[in-house]
Amino acid sequence: MNALKEGWFSELGPMFPGQSFSLEVDKVLLEKKSKFQDIAVLDSKTWGRVLVLDGAIQCTDRDEFSYQEMIAHIPLCAHPNPRKVLVIGGGDGGVIREVLKHDTVESATLCEIDGDVIEVAKEYFPKMSSALSDPRVRIRVEDGVKMVETSDECYDVIIVDSS
Repeated sequence: MNALKEGWFSELGPMFPGQSFSLEVDKVLLEKKSKFQDIAVLDSKTWGRVLVLDGAIQCTDRDEFSYQEMIAHIPLCAHPNPRKVLVIGGGDGGVIREVLKHDTVESATLCEIDGDVIEVAKEYFPKMSSALSDPRVRIRVEDGVKMVETSDECYDVIIVDSS
């Protein structure tokens, strides 16, 4: 992880030239390379646990709910009776957790290309990934575009949570 220096993680990249976002880090819990990306988990001083993919912060314990709630509840509230939901990406499980808060949802499919993200979330982010073990959830580890192209399944709501 080239963005960790002197106890600080800095998110640097071409999306925001000339600026960075930095967090003070207590401990690096995990650094690994999956088939698709670099994965890191950090314990920060003020934002709690942090998931970093390819050098970009994906979520923190402190504020993950705000993103997960917005990306899940708005489309589900716009549908009159969402029963079958597909989430493409979102291997941390937070969107699935929010989706299942809707009483009408009978099944939720998570399609995540990187199974390592799911396993890391289960180990390091148990609150966020807690709903992945719900019996209404089906997990597919594959490319979401290919899955949609080849699947005969119909969904009431499709949420894309990709990085």
